[in-house]
Order: sequence, then structure tokens, then C-alpha cells
Amino acid sequence: MKPLSSFLHQELIQYIYKSKEQGEESGRNITKLENLGFRVGQGLIENGNDTARFKDELDVMKFICKDFWTSVFRKQIDNLRTNHQGIYVLQDNTFQLLSQLSAGKQYLDQAPKYLAFTCGLVRGALFSLGVKSIVTAEVSTMPASKFQVMIQKM
Repeated sequence: MKPLSSFLHQELIQYIYKSKEQGEESGRNITKLENLGFRVGQGLIENGNDTARFKDELDVMKFICKDFWTSVFRKQIDNLRTNHQGIYVLQDNTFQLLSQLSAGKQYLDQAPKYLAFTCGLVRGALFSLGVKSIVTAEVSTMPASKFQVMIQKM
């Protein structure tokens, strides 16, 4: 059974993309989804924030991959990599919000709209934890996804 958040996410995408029929461009819709995700990510962290336990940005990223991801998607990130220079790659091999699409390549062009909200979610959570970042996502094989987090010095 799908979690309620999957249904909510699907409805959110449909609602935002209905405005496309009225002449709005796709990039603008992705920005709207990312901004909504940012605000939700902020809210999720602000409700239970205890930033004193993090000694560095790696600890913050581990929190995002374990606790935060589990609270949102019911599983941890499958892999976290870093270059130790402010770039982190979070890999989810069975990203829940893409699993509703076919595993075929025909839906790869639809992936950005399913990832935009989550990019904002991560960016908003990090911002509330005192880490300014740029979060992007990519998909090469459905439903696996990689989220790249570039830390920006404040």
C-alpha cells in the first residue's frame, strides 16, 4: 500500500501542472514545486529541531540521510558520498515517488517534476539546520535517483 504522502505528492504535481494548460512553462512549474518543498522541509525541521547535536556538515548530512529521509519516505538513503569539499550525493535506489512510473526509459522526461518537490524538501531542511545549499536531482534508471547537494558557505 502506498503511503499517504505519495498520493498527496501526485495530486500536488497534477494541481501545479494544470496551470501549464493555461500557458505556463514547465520550468516555472518545477520552480513552484521546489519552493513548496523548501517550505515543507523547513517546517518539518523547525517542529523538532535540535541543532546542538550536529558538530559539522557531515553530521547534518547523515541526519538527512537517516532520520529525515526515514521520517518522510519510510527508509534511509541507500548511499551517501562526498568529495569532502562541500558536495554530497544521496542515492535512493528505489525512490518512492518515482516507483509509480514505469521502469522504462519512456518516462525519464517526466522525472524532473517528480523530483523537484524533494529537492526543495532537502534544501529547506538543510536551511533550517543552518546549512545553505543547492540541491539538484538526476535519474538515469527508474526508480533510482541521485540528489546532489552543494553546500554554500553562508
